Amino acid sequence: MADHKIKAVVFDWAGTMIDHGCFGPVAAFQETFAFFDIETSIAECRAPMGLPKRDHIKVMMAEPAISARIRNIHRRDFGEDDLDALYAHFLSINEDIVLDHIGVIDGVIDMVAWLRDQGIKVGSNSGYGRDLMNRIMPLVAEAGYCPDNVVAGDDLIEGRPGPLMMYRCFADLGVYPPDTVIKVDDTAPGIAEGIAAGTLTVGVTLTGSHVGLSSDALDTVSADQQAALHEAAAKPLFDAGAHHVIRHVAELPDLIRSL
Repeated sequence: MADHKIKAVVFDWAGTMIDHGCFGPVAAFQETFAFFDIETSIAECRAPMGLPKRDHIKVMMAEPAISARIRNIHRRDFGEDDLDALYAHFLSINEDIVLDHIGVIDGVIDMVAWLRDQGIKVGSNSGYGRDLMNRIMPLVAEAGYCPDNVVAGDDLIEGRPGPLMMYRCFADLGVYPPDTVIKVDDTAPGIAEGIAAGTLTVGVTLTGSHVGLSSDALDTVSADQQAALHEAAAKPLFDAGAHHVIRHVAELPDLIRSL
């Protein structure tokens, strides 16, 4: 990386730049499965986080404990038609639920301003679909965050952990080669996406889904407890291939200076 200036950073949305603790998707997944009389835990809803939302539901359906509950309640296994029904219900409720969880994380605005002062472009992609992103973007822009591009989870034929959304970001932003781009994400599929595309990857822990705490809740946690939460959340990100892991995107400028 020493021979290449960083040209762009591509950020995830929930848990990275907005929605501290990534609560919006969890509530929508729980309500979706509950509509079909299937109880799910917060941990089960968080486990596949970062995937496109239909894929996320499919992974949850296949999880042994959830599939056992499905057989117990419905006396059969769920198939593609059931996946379609779950996803359709998810879409019907997701937007209103998520829109209650789109606060910009503290420190994001100043960090983005620093990137732009350095001439670094600010890209973004998300597991959220295009219709939802079209509702989120103007509201978040009012709060001061407006990235240079947005690629939604259903814009392309394949989403994370494959590289296609990152390829679209390269084209939208006019940046290459891949090692001049950083992908920042709080989930393993988002890190894997960056690895697949050949970018430097940076995981984020304390604001993300693995920790799952609001800003206020995190403030009540001691420094030692926060360090333990950071270490625990860093492991799946490193396992997915993260080159670096930080606690919060506000730490990104210092990391970039050190590269």
